[in-house]
Amino acid sequence: MRLITDWFRRTFSDPQIVFLTLVLTVGFAIVLTMGDMLAPVLASAVIAYLLEGLVVVLEDRGMPRWLATTLVFSAFVLFLTLVLFVLMPLLSRQVTELVQQLPSMIAKGEKVLKTLPERFPEVVSMQQAEEILSTVRREIASYGQQVLSMSVSSLVGVLTILVYLVLMPMLVFFFLKDKDIIMRWFGGFMPGERRLADQVWREVDRQIANYVRGKFWEIIIVWAVTLLAFSFFGLQYAMLLSVLVGLSVVVPYVGATVVTFPVVLVAYFQWGWGPDFIWVTVAYLVIQALDGNVLVPLLFGEVVNLHPIAIIVAILVFGGLWGFWGVFFAIPLATLVNAILRAWPSRGSMLRPA
Repeated sequence: MRLITDWFRRTFSDPQIVFLTLVLTVGFAIVLTMGDMLAPVLASAVIAYLLEGLVVVLEDRGMPRWLATTLVFSAFVLFLTLVLFVLMPLLSRQVTELVQQLPSMIAKGEKVLKTLPERFPEVVSMQQAEEILSTVRREIASYGQQVLSMSVSSLVGVLTILVYLVLMPMLVFFFLKDKDIIMRWFGGFMPGERRLADQVWREVDRQIANYVRGKFWEIIIVWAVTLLAFSFFGLQYAMLLSVLVGLSVVVPYVGATVVTFPVVLVAYFQWGWGPDFIWVTVAYLVIQALDGNVLVPLLFGEVVNLHPIAIIVAILVFGGLWGFWGVFFAIPLATLVNAILRAWPSRGSMLRPA
């Protein structure tokens, strides 16, 4: 007990450590308690933070900030418009077609399952096949009920999306335009001596900014290459599947494994065990291998120096706390924790008596 008391007194006798702890505690408390209410503000702040990098690049080339902000924000609005009015309708149409094809896919899958006891009686019995079929039917029925409940509450979802579409672009613009004013306002509440917090912020800012921007380009490249490959082989729902493959890179290790199942299943139900199925599967595996062994080192290098175990733990922890957004920002948040742990002992060692 004395050891813990001495460590606590020695560590928190430094006002900088107290300040850093207070900032982190308040920040996490706000996100946990008011995250749903402030979601548009938090999302807009993150988007503005990412776009700030482009604004700074234009400013370094001699462009006034108001012009740089206007150009970057216009590009963001154009990108958002293309996603909403070009990509989303296409994805919606392919999702509808896939749902319409589900009964025939399920019937084909049942026929395959019923033939397994005849082909591999030592592995799968008829009773096991029937149990698998009944489980699949129950899961499909539960998913159908979920879809029905979602359709009942779709009006609320549409209204929420409309609010986001109106508020978020406006918030992003003001975050970019009035960045200096906002930072000065926050700085008025900060103590003058905050070297530890500044040290943590510089490391987190460098790593997170490079990581998220690199992840954006990784999603675009993987999506485009996958779309070209799937379209070349004539795979159904190529746009939908390629978008899923592109988004899967957000969750390292887990995403690629999960998205493999819909790709393989769609290819199987379209062609069966044929040459086309093999070629599409091989092309998909080659894309995943190139992404992990060529594209990721090229885009990121040593930007995020985290062990795979730490990444998986971060995905589980932050995903459990904040759902999709926790998974999306799991690695940046893990980088924040890593930066704090790296800075904390150095301060503690400076406070130890000689």
